Amino acid sequence: MRRYGKHTDEDDVRVRPNRKGNRPRTSIRPKHEDAAEGMVLTVDRGRLTCLVEDRVVLAMKARELGRKAAVVGDRVHLVGDLSGKKDTLARIVRIAERTSVLRRTADDDDPYERVVVANADQLAIVTALADPEPRPRLIDRCLVAAYDGGLEPLLVLTKSDLAPPDKLLELYGALGVPYVVTSREELENGGAADRVREHLAGKITAFVGHSGVGKTTLVNALVPEDRRRLTGHVNVVTGRGRHTTTSALALPLLGAGDGTGDGWVVDTPGVRSFGLAHIDPSRVIHAFPDLEPGTDGCPRACSHDEQDCALDEWVTEGHADPARLYSLRRLLATRERREGD
Repeated sequence: MRRYGKHTDEDDVRVRPNRKGNRPRTSIRPKHEDAAEGMVLTVDRGRLTCLVEDRVVLAMKARELGRKAAVVGDRVHLVGDLSGKKDTLARIVRIAERTSVLRRTADDDDPYERVVVANADQLAIVTALADPEPRPRLIDRCLVAAYDGGLEPLLVLTKSDLAPPDKLLELYGALGVPYVVTSREELENGGAADRVREHLAGKITAFVGHSGVGKTTLVNALVPEDRRRLTGHVNVVTGRGRHTTTSALALPLLGAGDGTGDGWVVDTPGVRSFGLAHIDPSRVIHAFPDLEPGTDGCPRACSHDEQDCALDEWVTEGHADPARLYSLRRLLATRERREGD
């Protein structure tokens, strides 16, 4: 067959046309055995800020990684200039297997899944008790994403001086989710940070919340500006509390010790919705170890909220608290309902 004035065969498939000096592509990738380990702190338009030992290094993804993307929290291996000096650029050649992932979609109809944070130990869901009013459906969705991704949830309730937390805590009591209740005064004087910090020591914690709940104010109190300089970052709030975070940002948490190994805080952009199009409802049951054995008698592909579901009998026999089953079904229902319904 003649094409573009040249005879072609299988060997030509691996040759890029119209470029001088191109070598045939190969599927053999270099091992980069001398690559240094690092952690991704933030991602901005294809450039990744990484912490390599005690140095902040700017890097880009190596071509051999293909479409595999690195996100904040990823453990990566880098080669090239690792000095961290101005105008230097390293290459990320490997991304380690993730222990957890916080994922979301823009909407329930959006098939595109976004990994927000990798390798986080817990998800701090920050919500105000008033001004703005709490949004239980959004909290439920964040809990589902946490359970599905392998993160332990933590509720951080702010502005308790405007409304009591009892009603909201009762709603989540059966889930056994740890919580911290703070007031506006505590947010302003740093008392809230001290109480929240007790739950963060030695962990990587991603913070999520919608606008106005005090999430970024709390993160700024947890990681003051002098600590941000260790990773080359400055305050993410300008003006009168205006949130300017546009991508996730990992910051070192200072606990009782003096090093950067006391934990990490990952500040994420404020969310208006939390899509769950990517969630497989069958995985949510794993967060309920007291109910999971009762699913053995369920029909195939049971939604756990239908007439033949074996969990009703499991609870009736006293193996689990009915409130736990109610909570499970409420969380599973968030996958079928939009947050504003």
